[in-house]
Amino acid sequence: MTAAVGEEVQSVHIVQQIEINAPMRVAFDAILEELGPSGMQPDGSSMNWKLEAWPGGRWYRDLGEHKGHLWGHVQVIKPPTLLEIAGPMFMSFAVANHVQYRLSEEGTRTRVTLTHTGVGLIPQDLREGMTEGWGMFMNSIRERAEGTAKH
Repeated sequence: MTAAVGEEVQSVHIVQQIEINAPMRVAFDAILEELGPSGMQPDGSSMNWKLEAWPGGRWYRDLGEHKGHLWGHVQVIKPPTLLEIAGPMFMSFAVANHVQYRLSEEGTRTRVTLTHTGVGLIPQDLREGMTEGWGMFMNSIRERAEGTAKH
């Protein structure tokens, strides 16, 4: 029998909030769009995401010809106030992640709180980039929702 020394199990806990000048339903729909067909990579190319917006539904990246990546499953969906997804997300190694989008009305605005909790063999460089990545994603949600609300 041989034993190998592996990486240490790491955890992440990220909480980000944004306020959006749009009704809560518009903001929720913007989240679904960004997690689905409108999701983009930083270079502007499509992520080719599909989101099955029901309990147990898959969130995955469709690369065509039966290729792709499972990012998670819808754990909870209560439009327009709550969406929770659990799964590997953007990590192709031994991890467990949970991402929650909680929406609340603040007058004529909507507050979106994103909470990402994860545990597993998460490399340091990936952990360091997560806050910025989620920030870019939240800004995309805001831009989409506010653009929709103006029309």
